[in-house]
Amino acid sequence: MQLISLNTDHKSFTQIVLIPKNFLSYKHIFLLLLFFNTICKSIGQESEDYLIIPEIKNINFDGMPDEVAWDAIDPVPVVQYEPNAGAPPTQKTEIRFAHDENYFYASMRGYDTVKSGIRGNTLYRDRLAGSDHLEILLDTYNDNETGYLFATTPTAIRNDVAVTNDATGGTISVGGWLNRDFNTFWDAKAKVTEEGWFTEIRIPFSSLRFQENNGEVIMGLSVQRKIARKSERIVYPAIPPVTDWAFLRPSLAQKIKIIGIKSKKQFYVTPYALAGLQQWNSMNEAQNTYERKNDFKYEVGGDMKLSLTNYLTLDLTINTDFAQAEADDQQVNLTRFSLFYPEKRQFFQERAGIFDFKTGGLSRLFYSRRIGLTIDGDLVPIYGGARIVGRVGTWDLGFLNMQTAEVDSLPSENFGLLRMRRRVFNEYSYIGGMLTSRIGMNGNYNVGLGLDGLIRMFGDDFMIIKYAQTFDNDPFGDKKNEGFNSARIVAEWQRRRRRGVGYDFGFIWSGINYDPGMGFVQRNDFKFGTADVSYTWLYENNPVFIWQKLAITGFSYILNNNNSVQSAEFGPEWSFSSKTTSAGSIDVKASYENLLEDFYLSEDEFVPVGDYLFYRVGASYRMPLEKLFNIRSRIEAGTFYDGTRLSLSLQPSWYVSKHLELSAEYLYERVRFEKRNQYFDAHITRLRIGTALNNKLSTNALIQYNSTLDLVSANVRFRYNFREGNDLWIVYNEGLNTTPYRHIPELPISDTRTFLFKYTYTFHM
Repeated sequence: MQLISLNTDHKSFTQIVLIPKNFLSYKHIFLLLLFFNTICKSIGQESEDYLIIPEIKNINFDGMPDEVAWDAIDPVPVVQYEPNAGAPPTQKTEIRFAHDENYFYASMRGYDTVKSGIRGNTLYRDRLAGSDHLEILLDTYNDNETGYLFATTPTAIRNDVAVTNDATGGTISVGGWLNRDFNTFWDAKAKVTEEGWFTEIRIPFSSLRFQENNGEVIMGLSVQRKIARKSERIVYPAIPPVTDWAFLRPSLAQKIKIIGIKSKKQFYVTPYALAGLQQWNSMNEAQNTYERKNDFKYEVGGDMKLSLTNYLTLDLTINTDFAQAEADDQQVNLTRFSLFYPEKRQFFQERAGIFDFKTGGLSRLFYSRRIGLTIDGDLVPIYGGARIVGRVGTWDLGFLNMQTAEVDSLPSENFGLLRMRRRVFNEYSYIGGMLTSRIGMNGNYNVGLGLDGLIRMFGDDFMIIKYAQTFDNDPFGDKKNEGFNSARIVAEWQRRRRRGVGYDFGFIWSGINYDPGMGFVQRNDFKFGTADVSYTWLYENNPVFIWQKLAITGFSYILNNNNSVQSAEFGPEWSFSSKTTSAGSIDVKASYENLLEDFYLSEDEFVPVGDYLFYRVGASYRMPLEKLFNIRSRIEAGTFYDGTRLSLSLQPSWYVSKHLELSAEYLYERVRFEKRNQYFDAHITRLRIGTALNNKLSTNALIQYNSTLDLVSANVRFRYNFREGNDLWIVYNEGLNTTPYRHIPELPISDTRTFLFKYTYTFHM
């Protein structure tokens, strides 16, 4: 077994830059990037052993790779990733790769001695649902950081996902690196026989972004077969479980070389037509009852996708619509800060990782939900816009410009974004910059500038540095935008591995007026320090555990004005993953909060100003995801400010058949302030029902109850997929008041209702 090493020898140097106080104008970010581009060349590159992808002809794409042409290609050598890393697979597995002029191909002969044990639990697109599956990761940019996942199952469903940040996230760099809402054009077919299950995957080169040099294309590739009933994962190359999700890390992928292909430029036009009814309620003139309002909706619009080069794609959108996007999950907020909701709209998904500029925790310089949505999640019509992503020379490039309509008190606004970065020093490091602008037609504006770098120092140690500054015309005095008043600095040192000693140290400084108008920020005017030190035991022959980890973590927020501690937390944590791939953790935390103003949980329950030290104990457990019925659970209990808190989360899921899947979630928050005779209870119940008659016809329903809002909401989406890019959607949304008598006049039972038909058709030019 050959293990992939992260160590690389490279040279390094130090460059000192003196920055004047007033350097941050529009042009300086580009001058600095040009400076780095001049001095930072990729040096000390590692020599690579490439897997040459052969050309193939005369195959019938039917899911059964039994042609002579496939037999002529050697299968890649595979080993177990889990439960016994490096051991031979328990079931014979033959995985092959090939290409022709138009497609990248993968095939698998997944032999299985127990046919009845083969699992294909769903027919629903973008669901693996505990099924056996074949999954391919392609680092098409060969940047060791981003990639595309293509997976299929014995029922030939397609699941495509985008990976960013090398499938890792540190203490400060926390955030989603797995984008499940990404979709592109490709095909998969599968067959189940007495010998096992077999599949073929076909990905058009027009759906991939790669750079051709003298007739050669270099990418990163890894592949894994999952045998669900055995909780066995088989991989190529022989990647050990050195980190969480190591088999999805582009930096550990095998380098491949494809010879004699050219990028196929794509030109897709996808118009849509939408019709439906929207209903809501408003108070009548007498202010004594609510009246139902009806709005019959008819709209047309569309998107266009054009390959400008083999590495640069232009997306245009007119009268942008996101009717088919899934509703947000309801949340309970027991903090003093804004809630964060992930982006689910497809237009913002492709190569979304290039736009990442996280500035600590969930905060970021760019947050795409600022476009077309209010802070409360209400829709703002989008006239249209343009988006360019890809690579120009050695620079990764992202450009976005969109115009929204005027709604109520909100003016029409223009949102602009430019993102650039490039690899430096070695194959795992980059520097970059970002410029954002939000300009209202009423004359208001907000501009954000940022510089960032990810530097691999040695081995598995990485340093992250970020600087962001914002400017606006909000009148808070002449010094609002001067110096560091509206800036944020982030520094982090992390070790990206799971074996032995691990650590993650971070620091943030944020000015009092830092305000990214196109971003997301939870708090300002602070200094922040965090530390995570751990030791992980990674086992080869342990009969119970794959790994165990013991960690001590802590953080502290310190106010800039008086250097007093505002928030802090510290405590140990033990976590594990078992041979059955179940996982769990136990943690003990001590927390401190200094409230400078009353903190309200609801209209009646609050925590008064003061200093508070409190403690909690938490435990979580996750059954193996491959089980047809599994549960994720977490419980926390302890003191909470001057009271007590009990928090419970249960997430069961049941794959009843390949036509029906059920999942639920129950969240319970119980807070008691006995001394002040205040009580707060919050219940959120979520039920997802997925049905699929076949690979084309499916329905997904999301029904939620939120006791803090006294609201039941339903989001039901019916989809008929004629072919990739050609869909009929029927969308039904309803909001129901569970206690209409809580207000005078009494609220209507139905708060809002939407019923929409949407048809899209993609023309391949």
